[in-house]
Amino acid sequence: MSEKSGSVIHQLPDSVANIIAAGEVVQNPASVLKELAENSIDAGATEVRVVLKDAGRTLIQVIDNGCGMNDIDARLAFERHATSKIQEAADLMRLHTMGFRGEALASIAAVAHVDLITRREEDELGTKVEIAGSKILHDEPVVAPKGSQFCVKDLFFNTPARRNFLKKDATELKYLETEFIRIALAHPDISLVMIHNSQTLYDLKGGNLMSRVSAIAGKALAKELLKVDTDNDIIKISGFIGTTDTARKSNSNQYFIVNNRFMKSSYFHKAVVDAYRNIIPADQTPAYYIYLEVDPQSIDVNVHPQKTEIKFENDTAIWRILNATVRDCLGKNNIMPSIDFDVNADVNINAMPTVQGFDMDEISKVLSLDPSNRLDIYNPFENESDNKYRSVPFTYDRNAGCDSPVQTYESKLGTRTSVPKPSTKGWESLYEGIYERQREPGPTQQKFDFIVSSLNNNPEASTEPSVERFYQYRAKYIVAQVKDGLMFIDQHRAHERIQYDTVSSMIQSGHSSSQQLMFPESIAVGAEEACIIEELSAELSQVGLDVTYDAEAGTIQISAIPAVFDVTQARSFIEQLIFDFRNGEVDIQADIQEYVCTEVSSQSAMPYGKLLTNEEMQSIYERLFASSSPAISPRGKRIYAVMEDNTLNSMFA
Repeated sequence: MSEKSGSVIHQLPDSVANIIAAGEVVQNPASVLKELAENSIDAGATEVRVVLKDAGRTLIQVIDNGCGMNDIDARLAFERHATSKIQEAADLMRLHTMGFRGEALASIAAVAHVDLITRREEDELGTKVEIAGSKILHDEPVVAPKGSQFCVKDLFFNTPARRNFLKKDATELKYLETEFIRIALAHPDISLVMIHNSQTLYDLKGGNLMSRVSAIAGKALAKELLKVDTDNDIIKISGFIGTTDTARKSNSNQYFIVNNRFMKSSYFHKAVVDAYRNIIPADQTPAYYIYLEVDPQSIDVNVHPQKTEIKFENDTAIWRILNATVRDCLGKNNIMPSIDFDVNADVNINAMPTVQGFDMDEISKVLSLDPSNRLDIYNPFENESDNKYRSVPFTYDRNAGCDSPVQTYESKLGTRTSVPKPSTKGWESLYEGIYERQREPGPTQQKFDFIVSSLNNNPEASTEPSVERFYQYRAKYIVAQVKDGLMFIDQHRAHERIQYDTVSSMIQSGHSSSQQLMFPESIAVGAEEACIIEELSAELSQVGLDVTYDAEAGTIQISAIPAVFDVTQARSFIEQLIFDFRNGEVDIQADIQEYVCTEVSSQSAMPYGKLLTNEEMQSIYERLFASSSPAISPRGKRIYAVMEDNTLNSMFA
């Protein structure tokens, strides 16, 4: 670069630098709540009150009774790299406070209108500071209570692109609640209140850990928690883990708190889940609230902008200690794997299909049974003296030869009598008439004749709407003859499409067909999960699900379910809905109706392995092709396929 071109490197103004820094620190309203609430805790507050409007877009207000600030500190707090938490670099490795970066307030003030009212206990008057876009607009003394009050208004007012990237209010509120709960669990001794649009969502009183967990997770879940406690030179572990009944597919009710700071760790999560191996399903995870206390110098909390990830010096050793602690707790409480006896196992027995319909009297005549030779005449419920015979082990008379087995009986007089077994000559007569019976057109033969007629391309088989048109293959596919060959229909996906159309029609018409439960079904949930269900209650009622939250019991009560459901399917649906909504897979305003239709149809569709009658197969066939989308299931899977005659004929070429 030539000297004539001039210098191109220059230092950014603080206002621009603050906006850039805000990109890391302030991602959404939940980020603002986290930073302000952590500052309140560091200020020694015992009561923190959070007030929100429009999921934080319009207002995020955090009020505390902490130590407060004087007029100089109130202005200096909004400068970049201004902090009271650290003095030198070494302080970063022995942090005991929550916030420490010194950029949070400066970043927030760069992208919002911020009002601060604060007063120390020893001061008569407090200070009010108004800032917008990093510029101090107003600064004056005011009468104020002890502590601090931050009002963040019009977040991202000067960066409309960032504001447009915010999600729907319901989703942003979910993020705010998640952050609030993490702070509440990390500090159970602090009273916390959360109000949204003048409605109190949480009112948590300060107390012990169990009372805080019970208030958040619900009393029903709290009763299923087991206490863990380990203390050694490396780490101290305390808190609670859930029994096998708390296992869910969702990742809710799983928290690690390290030195009073929430932490995400898939590595330590595996240590907990591994302890439950073979006692809960592989696709489920248990609830846990685990608190870890370590030497601050052995961890690094400054490895993530949101301070949710922590680097441990002895992570391998801690993994083993954590895993052993959970295993020990499960063992002491006799949490053992259960044996699942499948009483409905499908046993394949090769039996003669034409046995049904035989006249047993006719068989008896062929066998020429002698009642005196039967072993089943002994009745154990009769008196001993009334039994003429008592059965004894079966023996053979070697002197008579192998063709003359002898059954021995002990009479009531104690003597032994030998009765020769009837001759087996003429056994062929037992099967007389079987061939003729087999040729009668029973259901099995009808299906066989249908396949034969299909292969021969019999025109009558493709036009006659009789029961011979359908055949079920491996209890999974419905086979039907069509003009060009054989059609194979996936019975589960076909029924799923039929159920989807039914539920969708119910929602569009505003009338749902539901069935009232005599005994409501209860599901243990936490406060956050309850808020999700209450938010979706209107949409759920449209499909016939009547769900209410019992705050006292900490459970969701299902009192009515869709007519296409049974109780177990409704429970599974609610759990899946909570899981998907927590993971951001459901847009409450745009996708909820589509989601409900898809999930309800999937849960209520007939499973594979169900045997169908010809009438049921014909009904599915007709209802499927009356649908607007008979080829594709609600989840985008193929429903049917056709094997053309040319393809079939080529196999025999």
